[in-house]
Amino acid sequence: MAKISHGHLYRLRETKRYGEHSITVGRTIAVSSSIGIRKKPEPNGKPGYLRADTVHQGDLDGVKGVYHINIVDEVTQWEILICVDSIGENSMAYVLHEALHFFPFNIFGFHSDNGGENINGEVSTVLQKLLIEQTKSRSGKCNDNALNESKNGSVIRKHMGHWHIPKHEAMKINEFYRDCFNEFLNFHRMCAYPTIAVREDGKKFRKYETTMTPVQKLLSIPNVEKYLKESVTVKNLQDKLLRTSHLDYTKTMHEKKQKLFAAIKKC
Repeated sequence: MAKISHGHLYRLRETKRYGEHSITVGRTIAVSSSIGIRKKPEPNGKPGYLRADTVHQGDLDGVKGVYHINIVDEVTQWEILICVDSIGENSMAYVLHEALHFFPFNIFGFHSDNGGENINGEVSTVLQKLLIEQTKSRSGKCNDNALNESKNGSVIRKHMGHWHIPKHEAMKINEFYRDCFNEFLNFHRMCAYPTIAVREDGKKFRKYETTMTPVQKLLSIPNVEKYLKESVTVKNLQDKLLRTSHLDYTKTMHEKKQKLFAAIKKC
């Protein structure tokens, strides 16, 4: 070996035989968890089947930014956003417990991807106490949580951007969500709702021809009263919807968002 030049050693490393003896390839070990059921929720037109996802606001010099927790009802597209400085078992259980209070209807199902922040004992305990079924995305079925993925881009990234926002700004953002933005999303932002159509060959497809706000979609459900919480009535929702116009509230939301961006640090 002492008589072999460095250049010849590099040439030997490029040969197939050298690679066969020097490289060891290990298979990825699948992580399995007994928490949650792997299936796609079937709400059958009933509100109360939630989808959850997490959006990270970027790293800067190895430091994590804030996290946005996005929870959306599959049927009505009622959406609640919460901002936190970190995600973990305890923090996600607290966020989930708080977020469920902002939905005007009873919750029957909670669906998420297989991330550890959602599939853990703390979150499972909260859902079990409330008798909410927990499901998770199936392997190889990328559309199982497609609704949240689209909302992440069209709502969170559109309004909050892609820049890094430090952790300590989470409280200010969460106050903006709670006091203004969540109401804008559910009472004044239009959403498209699909209609299942059938082609001549029998294949089903979705047509997006109906647009309305989530609260209008909720009120359009037959016998919606039986799905609402005891503290919520149809009249309460109608009064809140008609309290201000969509354009006026959008202007108010935009002004508060600009004040938020002026008060927080973006990198």
